[in-house]
Amino acid sequence: MKRLTLLRHAKSDWDDPVARDFDRPLNRRGEKAALLVGQFAKSRKMQFDRLVASPAVRVTQTLDTFLSGYGEPLEPHWDRRIYLASAATLFDVIRDLPNTAQSVLMAGHNPGLEELILELVPDDGASPLREDVEVKFPTASLAAMDLTIDHWAQAKKDVGTLVSFTRPRDIDPALGPGSR
Repeated sequence: MKRLTLLRHAKSDWDDPVARDFDRPLNRRGEKAALLVGQFAKSRKMQFDRLVASPAVRVTQTLDTFLSGYGEPLEPHWDRRIYLASAATLFDVIRDLPNTAQSVLMAGHNPGLEELILELVPDDGASPLREDVEVKFPTASLAAMDLTIDHWAQAKKDVGTLVSFTRPRDIDPALGPGSR
């Protein structure tokens, strides 16, 4: 059994006039959400023995703030393949993870992360959390899945159980849709 936790980057600042999408930073609401989600992960005693992430600015800033709230150091392994990746590419990243890692935190972007969850968790009606993800996997959301595999190379469709799905608004309703 392996545990894969996905963290979507927090809300980015579309008003910032950066030349490249890759360089877009977080806005204030995103910083607040990332901190709260990090604190939530700590309060739930979530453990990670590897962190793999997109090197995009909004992801690096999300992780800096998330880890500040989490309160434990975790050295990121930057993987450019995660930047705006499809579910198929994210499967490649997962299959390349070292088997010494039992619990991995992956930080990246939508729609790939949402698609990955929907591929990993069977659509059998057994998971109301999956239905919530299917509606939307918002910024700064955290989803933890148990995968019935012994080696990361065995990752494929329908091997996951979604054990938790937390949106920033679940922690603080002021971070829900329409808030600033």
